Amino acid sequence: METSDPDDALTLCLLATHPAVALRAVTVTPGTLAQVGMVRHLLARAGRSDVPVGARNPAAEKESLSAFHTQWLGQLPPSTPDALAHEVLALVLGRFPEATLLTGAPLQNLRLLLELHPDIKLHRWVAQGGFAGDNVVPPEHRLPKFEGRRTCPTFNFNGDPKGALLALSSDRVGRRELVSKNVTHGLAYDGPFHERMRPYASTTPGLGLIFEAMERYLAQRPEGKLLHDPIAACAAIDPEIITWAEVEMVRQRGEWGAELAQGTHTFISVALDSERFFQTLVGIGAATKNNRGACQG
Repeated sequence: METSDPDDALTLCLLATHPAVALRAVTVTPGTLAQVGMVRHLLARAGRSDVPVGARNPAAEKESLSAFHTQWLGQLPPSTPDALAHEVLALVLGRFPEATLLTGAPLQNLRLLLELHPDIKLHRWVAQGGFAGDNVVPPEHRLPKFEGRRTCPTFNFNGDPKGALLALSSDRVGRRELVSKNVTHGLAYDGPFHERMRPYASTTPGLGLIFEAMERYLAQRPEGKLLHDPIAACAAIDPEIITWAEVEMVRQRGEWGAELAQGTHTFISVALDSERFFQTLVGIGAATKNNRGACQG
């Protein structure tokens, strides 16, 4: 995870106490002491102080914690990680080989895992990232803002293209599910969404933290927040919230796209069932299917 906007922190709160998830580890990029302190604070408030936290570069000096996190949570004490991110991932995946890795940040931690731990295999990787264009998405599911496009820049993959290309091609990754911006740009947490969340705010500590954060966020930005990483997290919990297409990913001049293909074990989002997403988010209905464990990185 990263902390340039609230998405990843909301996702952490969701995963920490969701009834269908056993959160095994969290890794942060770059993993400054301030970032780790924020992650530990949220885990403690969620009652999950037992979850190990890894950092790619805890000595990083650049401020990586957005102003929103400080406004929401106040000044928090810095904290040291339990180990480097790739070491935490390797340890957890060695113990829980069926676990799903969810990524919502540039992929340095996953790249280092694959480069430095050749014996580790990844059963399932769910990523917020990538793009499916008009050649993959049926007309009825296309968002107007992406009409006519086959490729598009995508932050998480462009943050470490080498890592993205490695993870997309490695035979040590069993199944790849990409929740791409052609879907995540179609749903925002806005005022009506917040009111629909209100009855569930006391259901789990994680949902309470999400509601608390978005109460502050909407007071400043009433237009709301696109739900990039939370949608990917809910797809990891219940893949049936997404309509998938099997593809081969391509990169052209810094932009990413997808071509329909078979046998790639790489699937990209074509459409979102927004009602099933909401049920998964709040932990009702068909949302409690996946209990193999998850790592957030």
